[in-house]
Amino acid sequence: MSEHNHVVNKNGELDMNKMDDAINRMDDGEKDRILANFDSFKSYLHKRIQLAQSIGLSEEQVARAAEKVAGYLAANEEPRNSEEKLLQELWKVGTKEEQHQLAHLLVKLAQGGSA
Repeated sequence: MSEHNHVVNKNGELDMNKMDDAINRMDDGEKDRILANFDSFKSYLHKRIQLAQSIGLSEEQVARAAEKVAGYLAANEEPRNSEEKLLQELWKVGTKEEQHQLAHLLVKLAQGGSA
């Protein structure tokens, strides 16, 4: 994969503009597998957070990435379980600040371990 496809640039910084491209490249079957139940969603997040931390991303960078993904999910994906529905509803009623805090909380939840 060439550098222009990476979400993290060569300086180790997260390129938020490329997050949409990365999300849109994900196969629908893969999305369905990840979102099928809340435990698989948390497990997926846990693995991605570990990867992000292993390449040196800060907690704030990880939370911003989680915020971007959460915004995408709230706008484009139908919740597949009650937990996802609650997250979507919280996301929709939250201010930008509250959404950012919710992203931090999702990161903390996922860091608690894979399901």
